[in-house]
Amino acid sequence: MKVTIIGCSGSFPGPDSPASCYLLEAEGFRLLLDLGMGALGALQRHISLYDVDAICLSHLHADHCLDLCGYHVVRTYGPGAPYPRVPVHAPVDAPRRLAAAYGMPDEPGLETAFDFTRLEPGTFGIGPFTVTAGLVNHPVEAYGFRVSHGGRSVAYSGDTGESAELVKLAGDTDLFLCEASFVDQPDLPAGLHLTGRQAAEHAAKAGAGRLVLTHLVPWNDQSRVLDEACCGSYGGPIELARSGAVYDLA
Repeated sequence: MKVTIIGCSGSFPGPDSPASCYLLEAEGFRLLLDLGMGALGALQRHISLYDVDAICLSHLHADHCLDLCGYHVVRTYGPGAPYPRVPVHAPVDAPRRLAAAYGMPDEPGLETAFDFTRLEPGTFGIGPFTVTAGLVNHPVEAYGFRVSHGGRSVAYSGDTGESAELVKLAGDTDLFLCEASFVDQPDLPAGLHLTGRQAAEHAAKAGAGRLVLTHLVPWNDQSRVLDEACCGSYGGPIELARSGAVYDLA
């Protein structure tokens, strides 16, 4: 399984990265976890826009899903269109809300390009991958994912505050893509995001093999986010996510 970070900026695109998007590949199958603002452009550095086989959206905040609107243009009007519909696993009401963002009526909406399936907690297959979705701690319906193939696994937090479910999803995983949107300071809101320290604590509880800090908000000092994570109880390798970084889980 190959994992490529397309975008890892938190809340909005930064100068060096689009918003959230992660490309997972195995056996010629290409799965996207999220497709946030700006990700559609950077994705073209790595694969053809017509080679996406499936998409999972962790939640419906714009920095995790809004480029699906642009991707509808690609699939609907590109050379050789119409193309087969891409399966999209997403929280409830995704078709209507994304059609509204695009400015389309509910019918036919974006479903001419995408085949939407409502996400629910549980395990299911997508191509060669086994995917487990679990509800995490965020103000809207939001999921973390565990994706496995060939005895290897990657966990992705999406957006979450402290979450026992996230620890389960990341249990003994090879690669843990965990959000670290906050720096430690008094009176941080509960149930919204994690600090680098909290991300490392989740990785330690899960026994994850490698921790990559994601959803890096551009106004933060990212060296401080990393330092706070490294001062915790997690003993494995820790690094900041970077657009274009590739991890081969062989």
